[in-house]
Amino acid sequence: MIKGASFCLLFFLSSFVIGLDTAQANPNYRDALAKSLLFFQGQRSGRLPKTQQITWRSNSGLSDGVLAHVDLIGGYYDAGDNVKFNFPMAFTTTMLSWGALEYGKKLGPQLQETRAAIRWATDYFIKCATVTPGKLYVGVGDPNVDHKCWERPEDMNTVRSVYSVSPSNPGSDVAGETAAALAAASMVFRKVDPKYSRLLLKTAKNVMQFAMQYRGSYSDSLGSAVCPFYCSYSGYKDELLWGAAWLLRATNDVSYFNFLKSLGADDGTDIFSWDNKYAGARVLLSRRALLNNDKNFDSFKQQAEDFMCRILPNSPYTSTQYTQGGLMYKLPESNLQYVTSITFLLTTYSKYMSVTKHTFNCGSLLVTSSSLRNLAKKQVDYILGVNPLKMSYMVGYGAYFPKRIHHRGSSLPSMASHPQAIGCDGGFQPFYYSSNPNPNTLTGAIVGGPNQNDGFPDDRTDYSHSEPATYINAAIVGPLAYFSGSSTT
Repeated sequence: MIKGASFCLLFFLSSFVIGLDTAQANPNYRDALAKSLLFFQGQRSGRLPKTQQITWRSNSGLSDGVLAHVDLIGGYYDAGDNVKFNFPMAFTTTMLSWGALEYGKKLGPQLQETRAAIRWATDYFIKCATVTPGKLYVGVGDPNVDHKCWERPEDMNTVRSVYSVSPSNPGSDVAGETAAALAAASMVFRKVDPKYSRLLLKTAKNVMQFAMQYRGSYSDSLGSAVCPFYCSYSGYKDELLWGAAWLLRATNDVSYFNFLKSLGADDGTDIFSWDNKYAGARVLLSRRALLNNDKNFDSFKQQAEDFMCRILPNSPYTSTQYTQGGLMYKLPESNLQYVTSITFLLTTYSKYMSVTKHTFNCGSLLVTSSSLRNLAKKQVDYILGVNPLKMSYMVGYGAYFPKRIHHRGSSLPSMASHPQAIGCDGGFQPFYYSSNPNPNTLTGAIVGGPNQNDGFPDDRTDYSHSEPATYINAAIVGPLAYFSGSSTT
């Protein structure tokens, strides 16, 4: 587990809020919400539907799976590359589904777009989990080869290697996360498409059984195919906890409760991400302690509150650094992924506290639902432009946003404007190293974000700050819905 620097800034955000214009100080959450979901269309792999709104993208990856004699067409490219990594894709799907479940009413007309974004992934996961008995496919595309190229997904001519886990080659982490995604999505579709919901839940149960029965990390099984890109650094216990927590919520089957209690997963944490799910599982499980007053879940509530005490900047137990501009700062690479994921937990726990009038203490500090909500709002507002640079870190939102994002499809001319193929090396010299803005706007994409000094170079080659990713966006959909449908500030 990686810790942030252990200090707090009680005065954070106050130094620059004065002087911001009212439009910036009051972001348009509804507009940002719509755009945050539109982004997923830009990440689609496979055959694009007629409803596709990001029109500079075209069909891609139409032979995915052929090397294993199976159909693995579909799903999402994780970030600015052309690889399908199921581990972060499944986390993305779980977070989109959780957002739909917690904030469905506040999503309003965007609920349909959220379901579409979820289904693009779950249709693919069902194939991954069912096309070959005894195998779970967990990725398509050799990342080591792909990352040497700068080409459009539509032109891809790199080897589309297929990766899987099995009883002899286990992957409890990727299987546990896939089960979580399928179980969470099954609840999203329960009323609108009961047949599809049942298929998702049945598949989730089978994948979770595999994760529990054949223990092992997919990083050990697959090595350089997933490491260092999406190594399971935190091990697989957190995914077993997370998967069981989601299946418990979807089924109410006591066997999942008994399993997660038996895990002894009581590691403290101050992070939440595609790799480390402990905090998310605890907030999810604490829902039963708070909303249902079920004492069996009190230990998870306590752990969720310990996590909040490590996040709050004025808590005596904080282990979270904040920039001078007020942004939560966890790690130098793609920091906004931690900001959006943790912000989701802040708004969701705040919501549970508000419903039950619950409060808790971090030492002498009294924490109320508004303590968490206010911190969450500051993080969302910072991302949308209430920051020292007055820059929105969401592409296409606001007047001033990143123009040179680290993203192949966005940085290369579209098929419509440049029908000739651009080979593996062909995109580097005229496009990747260019200081010109990207020709295609990946609307809604949230980039890795500023550095610890609130600076942002807007440099395509600086992927740790300029690369967008599905899991950054997936986690902010819920908070954006919360604030767009909330009269409180």
